[in-house]
Amino acid sequence: MFLDPIQYLLGTLSGSLVGFTLGLFGGGGSILAVPLMVYVVGVPVAHMAIGTSAIAVAANAAANLVAHARRGNVLWRCAIIYTVAGVAGAFFGSLLGKAMDGEKLLFLFALLMLVVGALMFRGRGNPGTPGVTCTREKAPKVVGYGGLTGLLSGFFGIGGGFLIVPGLVASTGMPMLNAIGSSLLAVTAFGLTTAISYAFSGFVDWPLAAVFVGGGVLGGLLGTRVAGRLSSKKGALNIAFAGLIVVVALYMAARTITAFF
Repeated sequence: MFLDPIQYLLGTLSGSLVGFTLGLFGGGGSILAVPLMVYVVGVPVAHMAIGTSAIAVAANAAANLVAHARRGNVLWRCAIIYTVAGVAGAFFGSLLGKAMDGEKLLFLFALLMLVVGALMFRGRGNPGTPGVTCTREKAPKVVGYGGLTGLLSGFFGIGGGFLIVPGLVASTGMPMLNAIGSSLLAVTAFGLTTAISYAFSGFVDWPLAAVFVGGGVLGGLLGTRVAGRLSSKKGALNIAFAGLIVVVALYMAARTITAFF
């Protein structure tokens, strides 16, 4: 796939925004990456945008995971159980996603964004319980949430952090900041699983992925710093971010609704 130099510049700027969002919220970068690839960078093939964004989001999430781990925000046992459960789901979800028409996939993606935005509004005031651990009693619930979010992650070609963060909170009761840090392990693994599947089908633009990652690393460093400083204001931040998700979702739905009608 041939892109103009300006498109690679837009890819770098888009990656910075995705990285900042991942660092700040632990998720959400992936839900913005696909629309940015399609409507800002101008990637003409939906599956190419999904495959390229998956590897870029995985790389950015890995960089942000290191930063959050250094700050003690990652609850490793919970993160590992959740991630292992979700990798298989991500693999099968990616097979289903590649088999669907690209425009229809984008429309369904927009509907998912609307659902996520609504859930973020609903759960904006949940502070979580400090000091939680993934006990044997909680493990089945963690595995169930991990498998489901992995399936959705693979199907839509996303890291899935915007699903993983509330999934970790719901299944363990951990505080939001710990869920943000812990989610990044799963975002990395889900994104890599999806990206590998799409790459084998030729749906990854590697130069674009590289500049997207480069911008994302810089944005992620800033986002992680801001997350620590604004942890007491997460409710207000989540409301603002949920509003952004809804606006982007409505735009995508308007652009792709003709795929079904």
